[in-house]
Amino acid sequence: MASLFLTLALIATGLYAGFLLTFLIAVMPGLAALSDEGFTTAMRRLNEKVPGPVFLVLFLGAVAFPVVPVLTESGERSWPLLTLALACAVVSHLVTIAGNIPLNKALADSEGGDDTAARAAFETRWNALHYFRTALSLLAFVLLAVATT
Repeated sequence: MASLFLTLALIATGLYAGFLLTFLIAVMPGLAALSDEGFTTAMRRLNEKVPGPVFLVLFLGAVAFPVVPVLTESGERSWPLLTLALACAVVSHLVTIAGNIPLNKALADSEGGDDTAARAAFETRWNALHYFRTALSLLAFVLLAVATT
């Protein structure tokens, strides 16, 4: 049972980390080239679409799936790696919940207002938080991958 959950954790975490990395290296740099109105409009639409069912499975799975191996592999050689991977995933999710989501909500609430001010209040902070959560998610994936070998 633990190996099934470890495999699911590796898949969910890898896909989630890849999603975040794509935003970091392609989506956000592409949006950065837009005007303030174009940027804020695009981010608002993306933020409406991202929390769909597939995203939620990956988001929740990256934290839920590693729990079983962490609880059942105690004493095993891979346990510290599994535990650290889970900790990285949890902190990444806390950054998302406490940082990125409130910024997304503030951006949505600013619709119809000053796009320049909305972008200034959003972009730099969101990107810094996103960089941090992406690094944590990638580290969680690497730790899980090493733990499976």
